[in-house]
Amino acid sequence: MVFEQYWHLTRNPFDKALPARDAFSTRDFREATSRLDFLARAGGIGLVTAPPGAGKTYALRAWSSALNPNSAAHVYICLSTVSPVEFYRQLCQGLGIEPAYRKSDMFRQVQEHLRYRSVDKGLQTVVTVDEAQYLSHEILRDLKMLANFDMDSRDCLALVLAGQPVLADVLSALAQRVVVSYAFRGIQADEAAPYVEALLRGAGASPSIFDPAAVAAAHGCCNGSIRRLNKVLTGALRIGAQQRAASVDAEMVLSASQEVSLR
Repeated sequence: MVFEQYWHLTRNPFDKALPARDAFSTRDFREATSRLDFLARAGGIGLVTAPPGAGKTYALRAWSSALNPNSAAHVYICLSTVSPVEFYRQLCQGLGIEPAYRKSDMFRQVQEHLRYRSVDKGLQTVVTVDEAQYLSHEILRDLKMLANFDMDSRDCLALVLAGQPVLADVLSALAQRVVVSYAFRGIQADEAAPYVEALLRGAGASPSIFDPAAVAAAHGCCNGSIRRLNKVLTGALRIGAQQRAASVDAEMVLSASQEVSLR
């Protein structure tokens, strides 16, 4: 018997494919999205940093999916270990532009496209570059120039640079152009129980599946990482189902945590 059936779940509540509409609003989620909402309206460059597994990319996905397509278009780039020419080619393709051969021509294409959408159509273009800590210094210098319109009198682009905490140190070339920034702290102890409860209810189950000690143990094992927390909770559900338990206890959580650590 699969654990979803045993616990009367409609789906795995802690799966990474959880729809953005079902996102749980942690402090990190609220703080990041409020800053990104401002950036999408005002334009400029935004910085979002987080340790691996803290929920940064999920927050970006949920936020971008909620953008009004009538007022903003979103481009997501996650391959950052590329040459400047390859980066421009990705950007052109994301914007629906047939890329030219030379970098200088692609730079012009992108700027003209962004200016036309902003000035003539009244539409904002939001570009998110994930894992941006791997961008070369040459690309970062170009991004500074790419965001400069009409002798720095307009903001025709909202650029989100997201990555691991080291990104904040890498962005020295863009520091003065960063409009908003947020550093994820990870899920906090007082958020764990509401998080588990909300996701269980979203999957059609009772929060009583996990006893309070189990939730506290799961949070203690994750060091703020939502990704690890989800893996531990999923493992604990599976172990509980195997044991045909009435609920998930802390011992099952610790067993699941050990399994996750071995992978």
